[in-house]
Amino acid sequence: MAVSLSYNTLLERFIDFSKVRQDIRLVMVIGSRAREDHPADEWSDLDLVFVTSNPHEYISSQDWLPELGEYILTFLEHTPDGSSMERRVLFEGGLDVDFVPVPLEIIRNGLPPEANGIISRGYKVLLDKDGLESVIASSSDSRVLNASPPNETEYAQTVDDFLYHVVWTAKKLRRGELWAAKQCCDGYLKWLLLKMVEWHAQWTTRNGKLVDVWHDGRFLDTWAERRVLGGLSTSFAHYEFDDVWQHSDADTRSVHSVGARSR
Repeated sequence: MAVSLSYNTLLERFIDFSKVRQDIRLVMVIGSRAREDHPADEWSDLDLVFVTSNPHEYISSQDWLPELGEYILTFLEHTPDGSSMERRVLFEGGLDVDFVPVPLEIIRNGLPPEANGIISRGYKVLLDKDGLESVIASSSDSRVLNASPPNETEYAQTVDDFLYHVVWTAKKLRRGELWAAKQCCDGYLKWLLLKMVEWHAQWTTRNGKLVDVWHDGRFLDTWAERRVLGGLSTSFAHYEFDDVWQHSDADTRSVHSVGARSR
């Protein structure tokens, strides 16, 4: 009788798989299924980090996946911190699992700074053959929620970068390249705007505590200022010339408003 696939089943199978693989030394869960703040819900995926002496095998090949269960598709993607690659897999039943193979030599030297913030929000070690959890614990408890404010050069660079691409967007519109203009307006310009929103929130206190700013706009509605959120509701453009023109101009006003309060 076939066993209905679930996240628990996948997790158990991967642990059993890892126990007999000499190259895999540690397995842990990160993300929503390992943290108390914004924990997993019915839509959450499973984020599996495993330390291995042969990470290339799990990135270059998908031959090992059938041992875990039937899957529909798989592809490679950069990890959220941009430091490495992960294999994303959609198993039967719509179960989404991110497999992140981490080179053994990296863990032995401590977590890289770019991974520290993600790991520090919560992790659960499920298999540890070499006592590596102590390395993770010692380097993951130093997360600083509020980064230092940008220096004058970084601040000016961001504002000038934004204004330059507002002009760039206008030129693409005038040339008739609506797709390129729309992509910049609601892609790159919004990424720069988010950086400004993060800077502002990072220096804000709420109920006597510093505001915790999540990466990549995660849970933005819980930490950004109400006035900022109100502006975002009308800041994205339709695929129309006039709308992209109007929202590029609106973004410029937003950057000046948020930026002035961040200085």
